Parts: sequence; structure tokens; C-alpha cells
Amino acid sequence: MLIKNFCANIGRAAATAASIAMLAISCGQSFNPDSIRDARPEEIVRVEPPCWWTGMKMPLQLLVQGPDISGWNVRIEGAAGVQAVSIRKADSPNYLFVDVVIGSNAVPGTAWLVFDNGSDSFKFPYLLRGRDEGSASRGSFTTEDMIYLVMPDRFASGTTDNDSSWPGGVYDDGSAKPWNVPSTPDKVDRTDPVARHGGDLQGMIEHIDYIAGLGATAVWNTPLLLDNQPAESYHGYACADYYHIDPRLGDNALYREYVQQCHARGLKVIMDIVTNHCGTAHWWMQDAPFKDWVHRFPEYMQMNALFSVYMDPHAAQTDLQRQESGWFVPSMPDMNLDNPYVLRYFQQWAIWWIEYAGLDGLRVDTYPYNEPGPMSQWCKAIRNEYPSINIVGECWDMNIPQVAYWQSGHPNPGGFDSNLPCIMDFPLQRAMLTALCEDRVWWDEGMTRVYSVLAQDFAYTDLDNIMIFFANHDHARTGDVLRQDPARQKLAIALLATLRGIPQLYYGDEMMFLERKDCRSHDGAKRIDFPGGWSGDGVNLFSKEGRAAAGGMYSEAASLHDYTARLFNWRKGCRAVQHGKTLHFLHRKNEGASNITDNAYSFFRYLDDEAVFVYINNNSEPRSLDWSHYSEFVSGPVEGRDVVSGSPVTLQDGLQIPARSALIVEFKR
Repeated sequence: MLIKNFCANIGRAAATAASIAMLAISCGQSFNPDSIRDARPEEIVRVEPPCWWTGMKMPLQLLVQGPDISGWNVRIEGAAGVQAVSIRKADSPNYLFVDVVIGSNAVPGTAWLVFDNGSDSFKFPYLLRGRDEGSASRGSFTTEDMIYLVMPDRFASGTTDNDSSWPGGVYDDGSAKPWNVPSTPDKVDRTDPVARHGGDLQGMIEHIDYIAGLGATAVWNTPLLLDNQPAESYHGYACADYYHIDPRLGDNALYREYVQQCHARGLKVIMDIVTNHCGTAHWWMQDAPFKDWVHRFPEYMQMNALFSVYMDPHAAQTDLQRQESGWFVPSMPDMNLDNPYVLRYFQQWAIWWIEYAGLDGLRVDTYPYNEPGPMSQWCKAIRNEYPSINIVGECWDMNIPQVAYWQSGHPNPGGFDSNLPCIMDFPLQRAMLTALCEDRVWWDEGMTRVYSVLAQDFAYTDLDNIMIFFANHDHARTGDVLRQDPARQKLAIALLATLRGIPQLYYGDEMMFLERKDCRSHDGAKRIDFPGGWSGDGVNLFSKEGRAAAGGMYSEAASLHDYTARLFNWRKGCRAVQHGKTLHFLHRKNEGASNITDNAYSFFRYLDDEAVFVYINNNSEPRSLDWSHYSEFVSGPVEGRDVVSGSPVTLQDGLQIPARSALIVEFKR
């Protein structure tokens, strides 16, 4: 009955052309592999997922690709407790989907997929692994972490062996059978801002200590999987193979080593997941399993980036369809997650990487471009396998209700629940940068913008599961936005280190990296190389000596780096910031022009026994502390410690806060 229900739940309508056939099962150990020939390379192109594990909750559905493979039956031999319960044909004759049940008595080892067409048969090995102890109960990123965002191609090059374009052929990554990888035309050329620059996994491994020393406790890398677009493939968001690291970055085994090296230094690893779209160079675009594997239209249809259609009671269905099904850009086909085989593929893919590499969390790109219902099921499946794992979704919207809609538990119309635990705070990101750029301000400008955004925190269901940031790989460099002013940059860092939520810092913003000015591409301009990441670089900002010696645009690098490292290393042990509540205060100028706002913002982060006081002075003049302004929280002078200088300080009337500076003081309550 369980198998019957399982099959019914994942069955499709007759229009999918799927067929179900119950198969005889051979679960004993009497199978002799030598009795059946091995599959020839041309007979089985791929089997995905490439391996699986015993003890998993997710039912396994294998995608098998091979010429006219739909004419073959499949059974599993040589693995006790492992059953092929059905095979399902696709629209293309070159695919089969095999539903596999792995019983509780199954043990790690090789299961043989035996293919038979009545006149011939062959076998294909499928590896079942044993799960690491505690895998299902793994932890994840929380408010105790600071996440450092790295774009691998632009961070550091550890070897030049992978810099040339891949010629194609067999590529054995040591994690599964050899991989037939196509040629990779996009070459390394550091003079071209939109070409590959040669950063790789080995370079990231060699600079893990730098990231940890900065006070980060987690790393988010933009995608590392094969992106085989003929141009601008460096960013990785147009995937061409979901189960293999791009050979110009490394291989699967090296990625797993990278994760292990990060763990050894106290860093969690978050994988960037793209479920909404693939690249036009993906192998299945030549021959998709089903006609509706991706969304197709008589003419190209661009998405409309109109997230409001999901909660808008007046929205037209045509606008909703364009949002869900339109392509992100012409080079990124939109996946059809309403097709249950596509949804299962992406559920298994995410679980496979978590289990294989030992990941600590996921970040989902372009979350609201996906179909909401299937993505809710996607999140649910991941968290069913790993109840404590965190998933953060990119919900790029400046309207707080439209961001809050996507956080799990939000009381949405119709009872929709995304099952997505964590969201990215784009409204706060805009408010911080806009405020820090303003000088003379009116009622709702300057630092009041930050106050006003946080005043709407009632809209969210879980304030501990909001990622805060002032830039990522899609934004202009903060240093340019803030007028190349190191004082303003420090204010941004101070806010990031002390506000509620999970802070994320974009690589190089700890030293106010600036955009290239000789660049035809805005994206290429802001995704610059990290100086010192390549042999022969004239400046090395990875080293203390290099930062101290840097001049020109990097003359403030040492000071900014040390400021960032001090704050985030302190934050690792500050419970009031990690888990505390917030009490914040407006500041008005006491002068005749009553519509003038003082460009300052102050707040407490606090628990019952400890507190942190933060005063952000974004004025061009110093400010004198009016401690009586905070009497509802604390009365009388307070002895504390200045977090930046480490010196004792008394919080009392008259304490001076210099222009364009932050005062951060911790004290006991």
C-alpha cells in the first residue's frame, strides 16, 4: 500500500506520456555481476543523481539518459532492500525515470541497474553511500554568524592549470563515474571585465584564513557549477550541469575539500542555488525529457519582475503568468517547476549537494520568479531531510509587505506558506545606503530612513531569520555609492555589525573596493578582482603588510580592514547583538526649522543582563550625547567599554561623538 500511494502521489496526467510498470524485484545477494555485460559509454549518457545514501527520507527518482533508453526495462540487482518500483517514460525516447525505494535494511555498496529489452541486457553501477553521523541534524547559519560573500572567479587564483578553456572530453572528478564535459569556449582574460579571470576553488582554499580572520563565520559563494555560456559565464548563474563543479574552478572532490577546510577554521558554507532558470548551454536544452521541462512560448516572453502579482487581489492572470513563466533573460530558460519531474529533480539536487559536500545552508537566487507552490514544496522537502538547515531566498523588493510575504509563517491570503525560513532585507539595504549619502535632511530623510524601515519589523514573522547587507554581487560597489568616503564606509560596517538579523558582507567591502572605471559593463565593473589573489599582482590586500603598503585608492584599506575585523570578531561573542531586542531613538534638531532632522540614529541591542549602545553620527559635525534622552531604558551614567578602541567609557551627558563616526559601547545591565 505504501508503494502504491507513493507511485500515485508522483504520477502525472496522461498528457505527460508517462507510463508506469511494476517490476519484478531482485533483492538478494545471489546476483553475479559478471553474468551481464557492462553498459557501453554510448548506451548510458548519465544517471542523476549520480549517487545516493541509505537512511534518507527523500524518495529517490533516477533520471536515466541514453539513446532510445525508453525501450528498455530496468530492475535493480545485488542490493538488499533496494527496489525499483516503477519506470516512467518521458516525451523524449532518450529518457527514463526510475522510482527507487531504499529500505531501512539497505546497506552502502553498489546497486546494479540492469537494463533489458528482451533481446539484450546490460548493467550500470549505482553507488549507495553511508551517511555521515549526525547528517540529518546538522546546524546552519543564524544570527550568531557573519556571512562573507565571495564571487569565486574574482577572488583568487590558486592554480593556472585550469585557466585555459576546457577542450571537452572525459573529466574524472573522483566523486563518481567520469563525466562527459563539453568544451568551454569562455576563456580567461583579466583585461576583459566580462570574461573569466581565473579565480578558482584552490584560490579560495588558500585564503580561508583571511576570511576567518575578518570575523566571518560563514561563506556564501556565488555558483560554482558548470556555466557554459559562450560569453559572461564567470558569474555562474546560467547553469549547464547541476551535478558538477565547473572544471575552470576545480571539481566536485575539491569543492568537498574546500567545505572541510572551511569547517576546520570555524566557517560554515552556504551554496548558491538557482531553481528558476538554467542556461541555454545546459545539456538538456538540446533534448529535454518533456516538452514542458522549461517554459516555452511561440515568441520569447520576458518576465516582468512584478512580485506584487502574488498577493495583489486585482492582478490579471496574464501578469501572473509572465512573472512565473517568463524567462529571466534570453540566455536563461525558465524552468517549469509545475512539472513534478522537474520539481523532484531540483529537490534531489539540493539534497545531494548538502549530503555530498557537507553544506550548512542554501541561498536561493531570484526566489519570487519561481512558481510559489512548487517552491514551497521544494523548501519543505529540504527541511524535511534536514530540519535545522537554513535557506535564505533572494526576494529583491523594496516594499516590506512584499518581502514579508515570502517568509515562512506569514499570515498570507489563502493560507499560502512559502516554507522559506529566511529572507534578504532589501528595504533596509536601500535605506542604509541612501541615508549615509545624505547630508542636510528633512523629516523622513537621512538616518530616519533606517529608523522607519526597522519600525515596520512587525510585518515579519521571524526577525532572527532576516539577512541584512549593504551590497552583494548585483549591487554597485558601496565605496562608490558612499562617495569614496572611508568614514561613511565605516558607518555602513557599524550598522551591519550591530543591527538585528544575520549580517552578510560582500568581498572587498571591508576595504572599500571601488568599481573599475574602464569598463563597458556595469556588472563587470563592480565584480572586480581581489588585489593579491593572482600571482604578479602589484598590491596584496590579503596580507597585513600588503594592506599597510597599499596606496592610491587602497590607502585606507588597512584602517577599514582592521575596523571591520574588530567589530565582527567582537560580534562573535556578543549575545546582546546576536539574540537581543532592539530599542531605537529618533533625533531632531532643537532649532526653529522644526522640519529639520538631525542626521543621527541611536539604538540599544539588549538582553536582561547585557546591552550594547550604538550612536550613528552621520553629520558633518560632532554631536554631544544627551544621555537623559534614553532614561526610559537606563538612568544615570553607565560605565562600559568602547568596542572599537577597547577603552573604558562613561555614557553620560556631554560625551562627544565625532563627525561621521559610530560610538559602540557594551555594558552590563
